[in-house]
Amino acid sequence: MKALKILTQGIVQGVGFRPYVYRLAVDLNLNGSVRNLGNVVEIIIEGEKTSDFVERLPEELPPIAKIDSMEVEEIDIENYNDFEIIESGDAYSGVSVIPPDIAICDKCLAEIRNPNDRRYKYAFNACTDCGPRFTVIESVPYDRIRTSMDEFPLCDDCLVEYKQPLDRRYHGEAICCSDCGPQMSFYDGLERVECDNPIRKGAEVLEKGEILAIKGIGGTHLVVDAYNDKSIKELRKRLNRPNQAFAVMCKDLESLKKYAQLSKREIETITSNKRPIVILKKNEGYRFPESLSPGLHNIGVMLPYSPMHYLLFDESEIDTFVMTSANIPGEPMMIDNEEIINGVNDYSLVHNRKILNRCDDSVIRFRNDELSFIRRSRGYTPEPYTINYEVNDLDVLALGPELDVTFSIARGDKVYPSQHIGNTNKPKTLEFLRKAIENMERITKINEFDVVACDMHPHFFTTRLAHELAEKYDAEVLPVQHHHAHSIALANDHGIDEMIVIAADGVGYGSDGTSWGGEILYTDIKNFERMAHLQPQLMPGGDMATRYPARMLASIIDDEEMIKKYSDYFKYGEIEIKNIFKQIASGINVGISTSTGRVLDSMAVALEICHERTYEGECSMKLESSAYYSTKELEIPVIIENDQLNTTEILREVVRLYQNGEKKADVAAAGQTAVARGLSELALSAADKKSIADIGATGGVFYNEAITETVKDCIENNGYNFIQHLNTCAGDGSVSLGQSIVAKKI
Repeated sequence: MKALKILTQGIVQGVGFRPYVYRLAVDLNLNGSVRNLGNVVEIIIEGEKTSDFVERLPEELPPIAKIDSMEVEEIDIENYNDFEIIESGDAYSGVSVIPPDIAICDKCLAEIRNPNDRRYKYAFNACTDCGPRFTVIESVPYDRIRTSMDEFPLCDDCLVEYKQPLDRRYHGEAICCSDCGPQMSFYDGLERVECDNPIRKGAEVLEKGEILAIKGIGGTHLVVDAYNDKSIKELRKRLNRPNQAFAVMCKDLESLKKYAQLSKREIETITSNKRPIVILKKNEGYRFPESLSPGLHNIGVMLPYSPMHYLLFDESEIDTFVMTSANIPGEPMMIDNEEIINGVNDYSLVHNRKILNRCDDSVIRFRNDELSFIRRSRGYTPEPYTINYEVNDLDVLALGPELDVTFSIARGDKVYPSQHIGNTNKPKTLEFLRKAIENMERITKINEFDVVACDMHPHFFTTRLAHELAEKYDAEVLPVQHHHAHSIALANDHGIDEMIVIAADGVGYGSDGTSWGGEILYTDIKNFERMAHLQPQLMPGGDMATRYPARMLASIIDDEEMIKKYSDYFKYGEIEIKNIFKQIASGINVGISTSTGRVLDSMAVALEICHERTYEGECSMKLESSAYYSTKELEIPVIIENDQLNTTEILREVVRLYQNGEKKADVAAAGQTAVARGLSELALSAADKKSIADIGATGGVFYNEAITETVKDCIENNGYNFIQHLNTCAGDGSVSLGQSIVAKKI
């Protein structure tokens, strides 16, 4: 007989791991115990088949569980009488983490739809295989007393399930029923309405065209009938979101196929237990109002993931609802009931369970059948990344950029990314960032740092926060160039030690103090070298040229007579145009940028597709959607001089072709292709100089499928390897990950 102590790390809390260990030990006739110890699960086993246990343990795991490491040590025999789950301790700080929130499983779904089940129509049904985790936890070890479920003591029936080793709710910390768990309430304005079925009441007001707020697992959605043009427009008006596409939730896959194209991989992703929003192309059956996704060829769709979503569809004849985050643009989602019922909505469906960690829906887009995260949040956070390089022993906090922020915490070779935080130039979002850092420190048990990494931009709020926190932790501040951080997140996806990378986005503070965004970089992970870039262009009015890209077009084509044809896009017409050229000549309040985003935005103006950016990426996205419908191939020459792509000549040719009568869709496609080819040629030249075979693509521009495909073809047709994001964001959501890796790399 032998006795072993096993310490396991990974996703081993909140996933039915301890009940699984119990059943395996009993099956092998082993005695001992299992318990949570901080971020680690400790297993003690005694008996004849300890070797079988060690072999089988990682092979038969519950659906959500994952073992990253097992430390096995032979110990003295204590002669245990049986095997049991014992009380958690807090004696060990490892690198395990709580799993993300998981969509309701088939068994729990069947129960809420079964009239004979005691959880029939109960909106908070869960078990060890599904339900909330990250959004309800306060600290580790993961036990009910350290979650928001602590306010709901188990009733006798649930307690029996909780203590029954063979039950799937055995030690399921989020389990409950209508007798002991959270409850839904329905509000008409500020007034609570007494009713037996609040969710049915919610369905009724949605069918009448009203705006309903629904408090869910990690935040709150504003909901309207996706077929109701009047309701959608009213929601836009109240949110001051005139053009940004609304995400929708569809009741099932069959209904979704009626209006969207779906590849095999898109189906796998949208139906997975993570249930992200997936950006899908509209098909010929698309019949929603133009106001739902204005000017775009695609739409963001998710399937139900919580019991309350399924129950809402069960009570309604509507198969698709708008489900957009309930927040003022740029600010965090609402999670407090008082704030929700005082929102822009007419009615509210709320509940009495606290959301401890708000968590937006994740957003994914496939480009040429390759997955790319636009936002990695619910369903994925806080599952860690592994650093694929040799690392130092420093603990790192990385704060990301300023917009679309996530932060990351790194220890050893693991990086724990946060949920989506948002735009930290808003005071409430910056405060959300502070609180989210504190929450993640408790969950990971990492609360002291050697390095605080941040963006190089000296005026970002996150940069200021980095200096503040560095003083608190007595840590070093490490500024990391924006596009370098982008490229390292990409390189880590593939474990590449050096590469040439095309970094194309809207803006990133350059190491020369100017605005970058169309860069060819060489990196060996720790360092980078700028090899080439787009032609620097002047930005009259600075950020004004971002919001009103007609200013940018005027600067780029540098032809006052030509730009007068777009005088309607300037508030004061030709007078404003004259003043812009005077401003350019004087150099007063004129920035310099190599941004690809600004070039594409200018193209959208030139083709009369979009002339004002009311949300991030609007003009470029509408340009892509216009180009999607191209039927004729046009060619725009690519001119490269001194390792710079001449974007002035590309824009002038776009204007010339359009004014000569070519269709805007065809010119849009040609303009995108010219920029993509130019970037590719710059990258190929850099790769040749450095004798490097791998060329990557990162930055928000590479959410554009046509540009990505063109660059991929150019790179591969010339015998080089094209590298794109696999499990990270091409946009700013993975900048903090890149910052962490730069800080950790030996």
